[in-house]
Amino acid sequence: MSVSLWCEEEENVQLVGQRESNSVRASRDPHASGLRVIQNLLHSQDKYLLSPLYTSLIQRNPKQREELVKWMLEVCCDCGCDEPVFPLAVSLLDRYLSISLSLPSSPPCLASACVLVSSKLVESEAVSADSLCAAADYDFFTSNLREMERVVLGTLRWDVAAVTPQDFIPHLLSCLEELEGEEEDREFFSTLRRHADTLVALCVCDARFLGTPASLVSAAAISSALRGLDEKRHRETGHMTSTLAALCQTDLAVLQCYSELIEDALRERLRNSREVDEEKDGEMEEEEERSSTPTDLREIDF
Repeated sequence: MSVSLWCEEEENVQLVGQRESNSVRASRDPHASGLRVIQNLLHSQDKYLLSPLYTSLIQRNPKQREELVKWMLEVCCDCGCDEPVFPLAVSLLDRYLSISLSLPSSPPCLASACVLVSSKLVESEAVSADSLCAAADYDFFTSNLREMERVVLGTLRWDVAAVTPQDFIPHLLSCLEELEGEEEDREFFSTLRRHADTLVALCVCDARFLGTPASLVSAAAISSALRGLDEKRHRETGHMTSTLAALCQTDLAVLQCYSELIEDALRERLRNSREVDEEKDGEMEEEEERSSTPTDLREIDF
């Protein structure tokens, strides 16, 4: 068997904000994907499950964690991080808090340290410490960030390559694509990948999915994306959902239950976004009305 050692990485240069980002991508290796890799990930994922105590505490009062995670998502987007950076960073955050059960004096510093470690592990060019300090409005210095990075690494015993839902997506989709075996479906699977990535990010932000195995979250996100695309394509893909359940070694009813939970979370998020937009529109209309009315008239006590 002939083996080629020729490097086939592709370098994409894009502008993110005011900085130039160099993204080096290797072509997909068909021998490093598929069923064998899924089985290895299934074997490893239980090692990174959170403690039941931490899960119950956060689910009882999820607001602070959700605000911190949403801020991490904004930072990853503003810094132009690759998609796997965010889920891994949140995994590091949850695993650290699961062990320590206490927040430091500067939660953004802890979140930034997790983003920094994740970016170093995933990306060819890691996000800079200065960018993270600027994103936090200089709530901490780079020296504080470096020290927090060492604390996180020491607490996790340098075991930072955790299994996340993002890790399962390309391999699950590869198996589904082989099942279909149609060249014209490449665009469909590309769209499916984008939708699944978005739904995984939604699950990572939602405390209701804490403690759920990464494989189940990934399969449920793909299943939900399939159901959404089915309405447009008018095509039956129930066999794909059954295949996902078999690949992840879970019951089909459990997978469908989590898919419905993701869809409920998505509808709730969209509803909240519309309410926020309506409130902003109402405030803008009120400001316009105030600008056309004498200022002191509204302050007179009749």
